[in-house]
Amino acid sequence: MNYFLSNLYIKFSEYKKLPFSNTFGNTSLALFTEFDVEEIIETSTQELIDFLIEKGKNRFSDPEGYAKEIKKIARNCYRVDRKVKETINLVLETSLETIKALKSSLKRINKAINRQISRFSHTLDSVPGIGPIFAAGIISEIGDISNFANDGKLAKFAGLTWHHKQSNNFHSEETPMSKSGNKYLRYYLIQAANSVKNYCDEYRDYYYKKYQETSKYKHKRALVLSARKLVRLIFVLLHKNTLYDPSHYLKTSGGGSST
Repeated sequence: MNYFLSNLYIKFSEYKKLPFSNTFGNTSLALFTEFDVEEIIETSTQELIDFLIEKGKNRFSDPEGYAKEIKKIARNCYRVDRKVKETINLVLETSLETIKALKSSLKRINKAINRQISRFSHTLDSVPGIGPIFAAGIISEIGDISNFANDGKLAKFAGLTWHHKQSNNFHSEETPMSKSGNKYLRYYLIQAANSVKNYCDEYRDYYYKKYQETSKYKHKRALVLSARKLVRLIFVLLHKNTLYDPSHYLKTSGGGSST
């Protein structure tokens, strides 16, 4: 997508200022592929209004205002040589076809994962923010939870442990993570933690607490520590085959290792 956006900037340098919530939405993509900057400027406001109504399926609250804003933004765009324009249009067209094909493949893969994970009895998806994809990845990498005596063993398996650095009485805030475990499980846990913090107050509060504790690598550090905290919850849910109860875990679940 970055490749597409880089080339889109060449064609329509002010595209980020357009009044579309999603650059890859149907209406915005139709505008980029069916018009050049000069064509937008030369097209009458009414024609552009009709275009927005058609492509947006009459969902724009103020199509006239949008049309005028688009024309205004187009006037501030850089102009591109005709020969370059032809090449850019071809690149955008082929890039967009690739993006659509990948999105279609991703949908099919996600459906297949959903079908597979539904055959397994588990409670991970009772945690807000952990859907079938994260649950499938975590379960497949952990395997049999009975192989782990406690959450510490599971965290070590995932490489979510820390080697503490200290010199005399100084404790470094740059405590390195082990990273010697299962990198795929570690990835799923960290991504799941990033999602869970958007839904669970406990994890959101914990994330921001850790975020404020240091001046370096704030997001990365807070997210990894949140993942370590999530390991404790995941271990309990899988080990006891119980559903997530926020009122219970808010009282009993502590944080992971800290630096």
